[in-house]
Amino acid sequence: MTTSADSRIEFTRLPHPGPVPGATRAEALADPGFGKLFSDHMVMIDYTEGRGWHDATLGPRGPIALDPATAVLHYAQEIFEGLKAYRHDDGTIALFRPRANAERFNASARRLAMPELPEDAFIEAIRQIVAADRDWFPPVAGGSLYLRPFMFASEVFLGVRPARNYKFIVIASPAGNYFKSGAPAVSIWVSEDYTRAAPGGTGAAKCGGNYAASLVPMAEAMARGHDQVVFLDAAERKWIEELGGMNLFFVFADGSMVTPPLGGTILPGITRDSLIDLARDEGLTVREERYSLDQWRDDAQSGRLVETFACGTAAVVTAVGTVAGAHGSFTIGSGGPGQLTTKLRDRLVAIQRGSAPDPHGWVMKLD
Repeated sequence: MTTSADSRIEFTRLPHPGPVPGATRAEALADPGFGKLFSDHMVMIDYTEGRGWHDATLGPRGPIALDPATAVLHYAQEIFEGLKAYRHDDGTIALFRPRANAERFNASARRLAMPELPEDAFIEAIRQIVAADRDWFPPVAGGSLYLRPFMFASEVFLGVRPARNYKFIVIASPAGNYFKSGAPAVSIWVSEDYTRAAPGGTGAAKCGGNYAASLVPMAEAMARGHDQVVFLDAAERKWIEELGGMNLFFVFADGSMVTPPLGGTILPGITRDSLIDLARDEGLTVREERYSLDQWRDDAQSGRLVETFACGTAAVVTAVGTVAGAHGSFTIGSGGPGQLTTKLRDRLVAIQRGSAPDPHGWVMKLD
């Protein structure tokens, strides 16, 4: 097995002793929800220091046996990605910017002192599981096959150093809508007691620890009747950063847009990057600059700010209707999706699903 960055890792297919019966699968796919239903297979590739990546398999999805001293359980060397496969009207299956996911995965690996996976191997792993589980696409409006590649330290040892063994795994989950059906816009709670990331930390990496740290403020937001939490910067506690799992955009009455800049504390979202390009295609001015909570409130109340939306792979583009915090609440625009939010979402989804031209070459056909 070769392990150089430009080599091709060969996969071995393991027999599945008991795939889900077709009738049972069809019943589950009628209302898949998000993140609750999983397909039959998974991909696994092992890494050993000195040997590199080896033993790539496509096999039955199932439990992973871990020794109690497995490094990830103690030192949290773990990263993941999220992307979707789409079934186009002509029956073909496509991915949206999977190489960008592979690049971000390796950026996360570098930050967590983990080995990089060759980009071609990352994409081939996605191909393998999508081909094996193509019957798991849900026949619901907006349905897709959500893909979760992840890697963790699998060496059995106790000690603070980078592990020497890792596992890369991909699982697939048939997905419907991320937020509850019928919600035209989400309500946001401003966390002023907790921060998501600090300069020099892991904010730009897609690792589980970042999300674990968001769970307490997220629970507080939900207990107050809100859908999501928004974090401020760690240094001054005034600048908007991102939601618990999505980037933010602010749309002004003059048609321009602002999104918080990447600087090591914000995850570089692929949906975020795509929307910037689509907005600029429309001739709009998009500024990547800091935007404070006070500006957000004042601009919404004056009418200068007309829309705010969140974006990410799972939720795609979602309007923000109301914002609340310890110092009061405010409504953005009419409290529902604005014209530009809707237009950008429709353009992005049309490209992803193959019903509109793809001028940037983002779509990768798998058939």
